[in-house]
Amino acid sequence: MEVAAASYEGQRRRKLRRPTAMKVAKARDDDSCEAAVAWGPGEPLVVEQVRVDPPQKMEVRVRILFTSICHTDLSAWKAENESQRAFPRIFGHEAAGIVESVGEGVSEVAAGDHVIPLFNGECGTCVCCRNPKTNVCERMGVDPTKTTMAHDGKTRFTTADARRRPIFHFLNTSTFSEFTVLESACVVKIDSQAAPIKNMTLLSCGLSSGVGAAWNTANVEAGSTVVIFGLGAVGLAVAEGARARGASKVIGVDVNPLKSIIGKQFGITDFINPRDSDKPVHEIIMEMTDGGVDYSFECVGNLEVLRTAFLSTHVGWGTTVMLGIHPSPKMLPLHPMELFSGRKVVASVFGGFKGRTQLPLFAKQCTQGVVKLDEFITHELPFEKINDAFQLLIDGKSLRCVLHV
Repeated sequence: MEVAAASYEGQRRRKLRRPTAMKVAKARDDDSCEAAVAWGPGEPLVVEQVRVDPPQKMEVRVRILFTSICHTDLSAWKAENESQRAFPRIFGHEAAGIVESVGEGVSEVAAGDHVIPLFNGECGTCVCCRNPKTNVCERMGVDPTKTTMAHDGKTRFTTADARRRPIFHFLNTSTFSEFTVLESACVVKIDSQAAPIKNMTLLSCGLSSGVGAAWNTANVEAGSTVVIFGLGAVGLAVAEGARARGASKVIGVDVNPLKSIIGKQFGITDFINPRDSDKPVHEIIMEMTDGGVDYSFECVGNLEVLRTAFLSTHVGWGTTVMLGIHPSPKMLPLHPMELFSGRKVVASVFGGFKGRTQLPLFAKQCTQGVVKLDEFITHELPFEKINDAFQLLIDGKSLRCVLHV
């Protein structure tokens, strides 16, 4: 992909003044703002003017201050899964901002509150939200195929021209915009005094997903052994969570040799590059850990890697946690009888956190230094450089690039 696709942007992009009044959460005289619009799979995002409708019943309009990009945005932008091919669309789900206005019935947040969006919402009333065993929400859970708002089945984004063409939503959030509208179940208030708002961007996906997988899904104990396949931001967040829990050995597996150095910042004690040996990775891990690790984490979205992660755990009690997104229609690479060995496979969604009820405490723990935040932000760019930020992620040069909106 060419980051600077001048001929394409020239057809759509408009040069706009970015009014300083939009830096604070005030009611606006008009509903226009700038957003990065994806017009087709893999096409460079176009920063242009769009219209954002006021929030309807049980909705919140948020002024986005910071947003970042993760691999979920990347795969959806590429439309790797046919069910995600809804364009034009505003992607983005990692962000932090300020409530600008609320719709009828909203009581949990008010104008001026600092919030982060939740791609995995929490309505608080469905049978799942009322069950402490899960963070799945029947009404506002993860749904990459959802493109409109629940209240009326319409979008809140439209083009700024006379046609007012609908622009679709993404993952309950659509944060690649100066303003966005979310279901009230998909925002959580954070302490604006204790929490650095820029860093809180990480909690709306990557950091929470990784640390939570170690804490909530696996419940890593002090002295346990861990292997992590894929040392992107989520994988390193798993490592950070395991380190904070006192794991005795945290093995990182990645084909990028630079991750050996980066991983040490986040608690990686040993590093394996599969390309450095002809021996199967799971055999190397079993030799390193006297029969296998207690917990393995698959953060790649590759079935072969998932099987290797499973085989790397100890017979009798080993647990494999799946975090990678698997677009392939292929089934799990396990024979049912293999599960009689005592090994288990589970998946982790948003780190097992119930967003509105549990994330405020996690945010407080982060600001108290229980887990690292600053080290995950490797780049910062202005919002109009969003295609550059995509390229950094594609090239494997960034963990998180935070965009100043």
